[in-house]
Amino acid sequence: MAELQILNLLLVLVAAWVGGMLAKRVGFPPILGELLIGILLGPALLGVLETSEALNTLAEVGILFLMAYIGMEINFKDLGKASWAGLLAAIGGFVVPFILGYYTIIWFDGTNISALFVAIAVGVTSLATKSRILVDLKLLDTRIAYVLMAGALISDTLALIIFAGIIGFVDSGSVNAVGLSWVAGKAILFFAFAALIGIYFFPVLGKLLSKAKSINRTFHFTIMVIIVLGFSELAELAGLHGILGAFMAGLFIRDGVFSRQVFKEVTGVFHDMSIGFLAPIFFVTAGFHVSLEVFQTDLLLLILIILGAVVGKIVGTALFYLPSGHGWREGLTIGTGMNGRGAVEIIIAGIGLQMGIISTEIFSILVFMAISTTLTVPLLLTWTTNWLRKRGELVMQDARNGYLILGANPLGIYIAKQLQEHNEVVLIDANKDLVNEANEQGVTAIHGNGLKEETFHLANAINKKTFIALTGNSEINLLATQLANNSFYIPNKIVLMSPGENGAGLNLLDPMNASSMFASKTDMTPWAYKISANEFKEKIAQVDGNCTTREWVKQNGKNQDILPVLIMDESGHKRPFHYQDSISAKEKVIYLE
Repeated sequence: MAELQILNLLLVLVAAWVGGMLAKRVGFPPILGELLIGILLGPALLGVLETSEALNTLAEVGILFLMAYIGMEINFKDLGKASWAGLLAAIGGFVVPFILGYYTIIWFDGTNISALFVAIAVGVTSLATKSRILVDLKLLDTRIAYVLMAGALISDTLALIIFAGIIGFVDSGSVNAVGLSWVAGKAILFFAFAALIGIYFFPVLGKLLSKAKSINRTFHFTIMVIIVLGFSELAELAGLHGILGAFMAGLFIRDGVFSRQVFKEVTGVFHDMSIGFLAPIFFVTAGFHVSLEVFQTDLLLLILIILGAVVGKIVGTALFYLPSGHGWREGLTIGTGMNGRGAVEIIIAGIGLQMGIISTEIFSILVFMAISTTLTVPLLLTWTTNWLRKRGELVMQDARNGYLILGANPLGIYIAKQLQEHNEVVLIDANKDLVNEANEQGVTAIHGNGLKEETFHLANAINKKTFIALTGNSEINLLATQLANNSFYIPNKIVLMSPGENGAGLNLLDPMNASSMFASKTDMTPWAYKISANEFKEKIAQVDGNCTTREWVKQNGKNQDILPVLIMDESGHKRPFHYQDSISAKEKVIYLE
């Protein structure tokens, strides 16, 4: 029997990996593939996979870890970038589909509690669904991206609060004033106690851990697991669901327990444990509970729920977004981006099914709703953002600006002097002589170790839009870029890779969404010497037609000792020449020879 359970677990994990990989390759979140393959290989169709008590236990731990990880990924400071607009989008995108979902179930003679569960599931939005799409569409530095992220966070938090109330009500089993007061009192006590622990006790714990030099990453991970499970049990004792506790634990762990460096390392392990192992078990096994009979028995309800979810989310967001003053077209665009559902929706629906609040048919409808709405996001968001771009209404977010360059060598100083004509540029270097030379040439430079957070703080990295790693050592460049990405969330990363760098180093660029400087591997040393000795020529090449930077290098770099360093647009603004960029007609390439 034990062998069968292990084989079943192995098959579920392999299925999750295959489904997630296929979904990711076509631009969708992995959970979509995990759900679909669970439906395909589960009882609904082929019946190859089956559930068990062991799988159910692992799946339950998986959703706790996933909710904790979602909490760890949320940075409340980012809400300030689009708080008012994000709040409007969140309210409209949640309330309208919530109402439509609720009354649709009531119209089909469903209970009030089941209608509320469906309403929550229809109202939520998915943060993970949009992140990859925003990167692909190069929207991370637009106002739309910040509003979408803020809207998703507020929407999901609102859903979890209402969910907590419903769980407490179901637990009390009564509608009298005393029963409801008891439910509300326990919930308030939980949130208050959790906040006290997170705000006052966690920092003390963090200081104690930082002083214990011998403590390793495994111990830190164990502390994190204990905190998550402890908060989950507190939520259960308060009559709420454990996912509320796990979510709260993630929020407080992010800023209260570990230093930035330790948090980054331990979060990576937690990510692998939750998203790489436990959470996929939940989503695959969730597919086991889906019934395809709804297409015969409840087709009208399925269609109405999907229509209510799509129309309610898009139209509701656009209507409530009008007071922001950013226009109804931007509201529609944000609505299309918020239309995808994901982890939180499926988790809430799964808990409703487990508690007997919703039926298998309703659960199946919610799963198909999540799948169909998620499929619309890349198509509709691409179309609406292109529509805004053509009208000149795609607004860039000015919360971050300027360049942070690691390497005050002659090449770094040359590029900095070019970029600072229209941007704030700061150089950092561990060589004091190079820093003094840069300052003498009119470039702001800071002396410090480029692999330490203190140096980045001095350079005000948290407000920089682009980080360029421009030393002659690829390993240092990659490590510094990881610091810029993980600790300071700098959106644009450009890395100089030397010719001797192997494929392993290049493979690290994609996870950080980083690009290679000069669109090719480059040995910096000879160019730094040529600039310092003034033995180079600066030339400008006009670009007649649209092309990528890589194509330009292939066309113009053959048999020529040249280095393309900058791209200049028609207004004279310059930007670094790197791999993940394209050159428009009438733009110019500045290169060294």
